[in-house]
Amino acid sequence: MTTLADVAELLKRVRLEAGLSQVELANRAGVARTTVARMETLARGDMSVSALVRLLDAAGYDLKAVKHGHIRTLEDILAEQRLGDDA
Repeated sequence: MTTLADVAELLKRVRLEAGLSQVELANRAGVARTTVARMETLARGDMSVSALVRLLDAAGYDLKAVKHGHIRTLEDILAEQRLGDDA
C-alpha cells in the first residue's frame, strides 16, 4: 500500500468485511457518515489519520506499519502459533 487511494480502498474493504454500512461504521467510530464517504472516495484528496485509526478500530482492525517486503509480522506469526496450539 503506497498511496492514499490504496488506503481509501483498504478502508472500504475492511468496512465491507466487517459487514458494516457507512452509517454503522461512522456511528461506532463517532464520526459523521460523510467522513467515511469522503475517506473512502478521497473526495478531499486527503484524510485524517486520527479518523482513519478510529474507523479501523470500529471495524475491528488495527493500523500498523510493516516494513516493505514483509507480509507477516512477528506478532502475526506468534498469533498463528497460538491458534495452532489451541487446535
